[in-house]
Amino acid sequence: MAPWASHSSQSRGRHHAELPAPTRNAFQRDRDRIVHSTAFRRLVYKTQVFLNHEGDLFRTRLTHSLEVAQLGRSIARALGLNEDLVEAVALAHDLGHTPFGHAGQDALHECMEQHGGFEHNLQSLRVVDQLEERYPEFDGLNLSFETREGILKHCSRPNAEAIDALEPGGVARRFLDRTQPSLEAQLCNLADAIAYNAHDIDDGVRSGLLSLDQMQEVPLFDHYRLQALAEHPQLKDKPRRWLYESTRRMLSEQVYDVIDTTRAAIAAAGVQTADEARLAGPLLRFSDEMKTRSAELKRFLFASLYRHPQVTQIMGQAKQAVRELFDAYLAQPSEMRAEFAAREDRHRAVADYIAGMTDRFALREHERLTGRKLL
Repeated sequence: MAPWASHSSQSRGRHHAELPAPTRNAFQRDRDRIVHSTAFRRLVYKTQVFLNHEGDLFRTRLTHSLEVAQLGRSIARALGLNEDLVEAVALAHDLGHTPFGHAGQDALHECMEQHGGFEHNLQSLRVVDQLEERYPEFDGLNLSFETREGILKHCSRPNAEAIDALEPGGVARRFLDRTQPSLEAQLCNLADAIAYNAHDIDDGVRSGLLSLDQMQEVPLFDHYRLQALAEHPQLKDKPRRWLYESTRRMLSEQVYDVIDTTRAAIAAAGVQTADEARLAGPLLRFSDEMKTRSAELKRFLFASLYRHPQVTQIMGQAKQAVRELFDAYLAQPSEMRAEFAAREDRHRAVADYIAGMTDRFALREHERLTGRKLL
């Protein structure tokens, strides 16, 4: 590994001291704990863009997390970063996501607006720090500082101040100091964006909400479509094949762009250690040209897919389900599992309970408690 990588032997450790594992380093141990967690298994039935019941081949939070981990490992290997840490962060970054994707998150935030709000990145940290119950000596998974830091991708200042008061100089400090997380954490943020832009094209076309003609209007994508057809003219009458080939080329080019741009940025910054990298500003990045073209793609997907009338109609019902579940549990906490019903902070207990649900369990609970079937 490069000298500016996060070496597990130099980790800032865990909240609760543990003896080293005989066959795994600290970040490998974190990854294994994440994979075996209940929250990780639930991701298979949590929405990425399309609800689980809309089709078997659409991405879920689980398959998205696996794709982020794959892209992250590939880039980390080329840059000499810590692949184990990248994999752990990538697999855990969505553990706090609600059912029904961003619609569920927005609805839960509205319900919690007067009670601390709801942020899915902060919820992911709550999952690994508190909500998982697997070990006799502590709550949560007791992950390494570096993995926890990478999981907390975004954090509002009030929440950062609250976390830092409980954990001075800990994972939230960078949001107050305006410094950066590890290069591995920065990498996961970028791999996340690369992954969802690519797989949302695939899912959008598969669903019929995006047309192949529409995709040709996006400069970044159409560049690789034309390239693929020039080299393989037989694909002209095989749209699914040229869609895959164009997307594959786009993914690869974005990966190579990140690698080349980051190498140059690290060299220019002259960093020699992981701690120096944290003080050097964002170093994991696209070139200016690729950043502009990727932003165009993101705006297109936002307007044409995420705000498609069919998607917004379904997500409107999903928000309704979350809001009505919240009200029902708030009025009758005994309808929740006993450990949630017994908590004093009823609003946060309800938010934690709903956030942990899969799409299908949330819909079953909504029908049970309201007598009405949505979606």
